[in-house]
Amino acid sequence: MFGASISHGKTATEVYEQASASTVIVKNADPLAKKLITGSGVVLSDGQVVTNCHVIKNAKVLSVRTVAKEYPASLHYSDWARDLCSLTVAGLDVPAALLGNSKTLKVGAKVYALGTPKGLALTLSDGIVSGFRERKAGRYIQTTAAISRGSSGGGLFDENGALIGLTTFYMADGQNLNFALPIEWVSELAQRSTLDPVLDQPATIAPSVSQWQSKSKELEANNDWLALLQHSDKWTRAEADNDDAWKSRGMALYKTGQTNQSIEAWGKAVRVNPDDADVWFLLGAAQTRAGHSAQAIEAYQHGLSLDPKDAGGWYSLGEHYEQSGQRSKVRDVYKQLKKIDPERAEQFFIKVVWP
Repeated sequence: MFGASISHGKTATEVYEQASASTVIVKNADPLAKKLITGSGVVLSDGQVVTNCHVIKNAKVLSVRTVAKEYPASLHYSDWARDLCSLTVAGLDVPAALLGNSKTLKVGAKVYALGTPKGLALTLSDGIVSGFRERKAGRYIQTTAAISRGSSGGGLFDENGALIGLTTFYMADGQNLNFALPIEWVSELAQRSTLDPVLDQPATIAPSVSQWQSKSKELEANNDWLALLQHSDKWTRAEADNDDAWKSRGMALYKTGQTNQSIEAWGKAVRVNPDDADVWFLLGAAQTRAGHSAQAIEAYQHGLSLDPKDAGGWYSLGEHYEQSGQRSKVRDVYKQLKKIDPERAEQFFIKVVWP
């Protein structure tokens, strides 16, 4: 029941022991593309897990992992406007989280974030509620509790271990600017869920392609970068919280030679969705063109932490390591490439390792 009241606060260890039992890793896999995105989720009832929709976006194979076992999962309800989705997980036998009440939160209240950043299961951070921010979808909780890639969809708990929100996004260039959606939105999920107008069933994992996105793909396919720039400018104004809009704008800027502006646009895309490896790789390319080797290395490392089987990302990272004189890391990259793409590894050896 929402609004559960407990009379005393718990220690961080007690909060962890209670909340960790209900926290899971959500895995979004595409076997053909050899890609894997991981995020976090919280169990609310038997076989039901809530997470952020962007964690499962375009999933081909969806699963949930506890400390002991991995389970196949399927989409149950989806509210893409609020980035809130629920999953059905057959056979999942872990306790549900205790639900709290975010409406009674005050600025300065002690909170804990628990999730799986970079696939590291059950990582706890603490902080305070630092504010409440109104956005298009509603009021979000701002907190100093640390959030990083892979934390998306994890729980934000109060000092009694009650779930008050789901950690959703953070500002990559801001200090302690982390945000969570309020737990009360879960009670509205079934009513707001996107339904297939033909089958009257919950929508498939990937949302329908919007007219904005459809037009963007058409212009990109035609290499009409100036038209894409105009289109994406309108799109980002209409949907400032849409990472695909900023991704499209970044591409248009990059292709028209506006490198610094493309870095800014792609930076906004990863602030909205920090779990998109492709955007981190694009940022790496733009930082490379701008001559910012250290920032390029950081971007490629971000991308590879999300998609460690991307041979192109490893190749580009290895080139930067060579240019910066980090020869031991160049050899490490070569070993990685030999595992995932032997042909690319041979090219890398001849061009980068051998000289």
